[in-house]
Amino acid sequence: MTMEHRRRIDILLDPDFLTDLETAPVAELRDRRRMADEVETELSFYRRLLHGRMDLLAFELNRRSGEETRSLIEALPEILGAGERAGGQQQRVPQVLAPDLPEERRRHIDRVLEDDFLSRLPECGTDELSEIQVVLAETEQEISTGRKAVQQVFDTIQAEIMRRYKEGQVDPDELPVG
Repeated sequence: MTMEHRRRIDILLDPDFLTDLETAPVAELRDRRRMADEVETELSFYRRLLHGRMDLLAFELNRRSGEETRSLIEALPEILGAGERAGGQQQRVPQVLAPDLPEERRRHIDRVLEDDFLSRLPECGTDELSEIQVVLAETEQEISTGRKAVQQVFDTIQAEIMRRYKEGQVDPDELPVG
């Protein structure tokens, strides 16, 4: 498979991505760090989407078991607001554009997020919802594991950049603008 067909996370997690950090130009390190930051932001966004679906599904299963008496519509603001930051702090929302790929090349997360179970909620049986809940939880775990690995890559690159600043190898006045 050629480089242009590799997913960015695969490129980032390839051990070669972190080779020669000590000799790579600072501009290249910044590009690598930027890529890691973008992928981490994307994975974080996917996690939030999964958590929202998981929270809605958990509420519906609790409602069906009798543990919850409110309707989903009544509880919706509370369910969807559970992940908000305190103090009304705005979060950066990444623009995640997935290419239109044939089914065999699409990512697992794309297929999971496309599941329209929320629009079919009244027709879904409890067993089906429980199965969906397992898929969502497993997918969230995969995304979280990848996100942690990408954060480690980011931190490794950041440490090299900081080392160079501390040792005077890079002039802080030459920081890129913007």
